[in-house]
Amino acid sequence: MPHSALEHALQKLAEQDTDIARTLPRVGAPAPRQRDKGFATLFTTIVSQQISTEAARAIMGRIHARLPALNAHAVAAIDGQALRDAGLSWRKVEYAQGLAAAELAGTFNADALEAMNDADAIAAITALRGFGRWRAEIYLMFSLGRRDIFPADDLALRVALGRLKGFDDKPTPAQARRMVEHWAPQRSAGALFLWHYYRGAPA
Repeated sequence: MPHSALEHALQKLAEQDTDIARTLPRVGAPAPRQRDKGFATLFTTIVSQQISTEAARAIMGRIHARLPALNAHAVAAIDGQALRDAGLSWRKVEYAQGLAAAELAGTFNADALEAMNDADAIAAITALRGFGRWRAEIYLMFSLGRRDIFPADDLALRVALGRLKGFDDKPTPAQARRMVEHWAPQRSAGALFLWHYYRGAPA
């Protein structure tokens, strides 16, 4: 989401939600986030699961050394042991090979996601092994630039939402989704704001 679009969305949210209107001037606006789209980003998503950013970067460096062209054909052609030697667990090797196989079989098409509506794109991604709803929603937000996504399974988002609303505890994912329904169609901006608030808000 471009900076100007994010600022416009945050102003709309401030008009819809008095807690955001009160807090936004104090903590400021978050920076826009944008990631590449396509097969390589989805592959990187598998690599980065449950490890540090630094570890993921090191593994991806070794992957790129073996696969300069990171696409479904290259992943399908390389031996699983080579991916394991690069630092992937065997479970992640399975997920990566499954992603490549689905792309080559035509049961999944990373490039086709852009033309799908949010629900269909999330369904297509979560049909892949190793991709839950949270990862699908993150892909839609940051790679496809969808503007009305709220990844309610994200712990930091729910902690921040609870603080913003003065709760003693964080809401459940279902509660969080209900609490931000009135933020539509700007929920992606709201999620960005909550992550920013989480880092800067008082405990």
